[in-house]
Amino acid sequence: MVDRVNRLARKVPTWAIYILYLLPVPFLLYMAQTGGLGRDPVKALEHELGEIAIQLLIIGLCISPLRRFLGVNLMKFRRAFGVLAFVYVALHLLVWAVLDVQSLDRVWADIIKRPYITIGMASFVLMLPLILTSNNRAVRALGVVWQRVHLLTYPVALLAAVHFIWVRKGFQLEPILYMAVIVGLLALRYLPKRQKVRAA
Repeated sequence: MVDRVNRLARKVPTWAIYILYLLPVPFLLYMAQTGGLGRDPVKALEHELGEIAIQLLIIGLCISPLRRFLGVNLMKFRRAFGVLAFVYVALHLLVWAVLDVQSLDRVWADIIKRPYITIGMASFVLMLPLILTSNNRAVRALGVVWQRVHLLTYPVALLAAVHFIWVRKGFQLEPILYMAVIVGLLALRYLPKRQKVRAA
């Protein structure tokens, strides 16, 4: 089964992942224009883009444990999921700043005064070195440093989960589940790899 999945993954081009995960953008924009996102389409669009972003972060975090513990190799797609997560975070931020707040002064005021926005912006800022080094040239130039830079993925995901919990206000199961999944995936990195038992 694992070999079949790996063979299939090798046949899937990376560009297909980009196309598949960018399809929701025009669909959501259309829904927002036509009243398909409810009474407050801007808030709904902002929420949908942010939720897809955190889902993409989780998918990216799943790739290493899948290879380590199950032998499923999806490493060729990890960069794509990271880039897509950044795109959705940037769109989420753009909708909030341009369509929701509509004022640069208020944007800065909210970043400073509202902790959940401060945390969300911190997650976005930490993503900047990740996206700037998500290319083969940066990998060759930075060497071992590149791996250290990309450890920022972990605080990015945690801060995004905290932001999601705080935004939703009160006890809501969905954002708590996202946080639990992220914490669980990060905890897997400290588990020893299961050794294969040799037949006598």
